[in-house]
Amino acid sequence: MYLSRLFLCAVVLAAPLALHAQLEKLPPEDLEIVQKQWPQAKKISTGLRYIMLKEGEGEPAKPGDLLSVLYRGAILSGKVFDESEDPSQPFMVRLGRGLVIQGWDQGLQLMKRGGKMLLIIPSELGYGTRGSPPQIPRNATLVFEIDLLDIKRAEPLSPALAPPPEKKKK
Repeated sequence: MYLSRLFLCAVVLAAPLALHAQLEKLPPEDLEIVQKQWPQAKKISTGLRYIMLKEGEGEPAKPGDLLSVLYRGAILSGKVFDESEDPSQPFMVRLGRGLVIQGWDQGLQLMKRGGKMLLIIPSELGYGTRGSPPQIPRNATLVFEIDLLDIKRAEPLSPALAPPPEKKKK
């Protein structure tokens, strides 16, 4: 009886720690670096962390919008693996179409035209267990600085492609 109560107490006390471990997407060593270097970073439910460096104006980007961005991508050590920083030739991406890593699709939806953000992307929202050799190792936490230059809003469906209007019930 005593042992079963002791076991039950141990399980109840350990449950919050186990739950936290399941919710945290960064490995402990990466989490320590992120918390030390960017303590103000906000975390969303998927594990993505961000810092809004400049708010921007207007409505946030939405799936289907065509975005013009400048960016610099690095692994957590600071080693840059990719960048597009020429304003005359920004990187263009259609948001929410799976054309970029999940961390980008999620983070860009938090941004407004003219905004600037730092994204800290856990590996499962980036390149995962495969990485992208030789530049990005397996299970790499990624850090992106992104400037959202412009948003071209998705065009509404033309009447020919739109679903028919619902009939009103009498």
